[in-house]
Amino acid sequence: METVIALAIGIVFGSGIWLVLRPRSFQVLIGLMLMSYAVNLFIFAMGRLTVDRPPLTPAGTVPDPSALADPVPQALVLTAIVIGFATTALYLVVMIGARGLTGTDHVDGEEPEE
Repeated sequence: METVIALAIGIVFGSGIWLVLRPRSFQVLIGLMLMSYAVNLFIFAMGRLTVDRPPLTPAGTVPDPSALADPVPQALVLTAIVIGFATTALYLVVMIGARGLTGTDHVDGEEPEE
């Protein structure tokens, strides 16, 4: 399973890089989103997620770190999702504004000659 998740993360991140190198603004935006999704998956995979373990010590029990889930990867990914959503909205507004000013959606502002 480790090989499958590693390949999936690599393919998603590689697809994001390929899209970032494209000439259109929307493709660059989608590429940035894919790369952030791949990083979130990587953080989850490295966080050793467990099933049926509480993230906090139940009241009245002795703390046992081996019986608890690690809440840090979950908090990091949740924060990354919120920040990613905000930056995606900002990029989208800037992209629409640039399209209105220049009349093209190419990242360099010029249509390629055919």
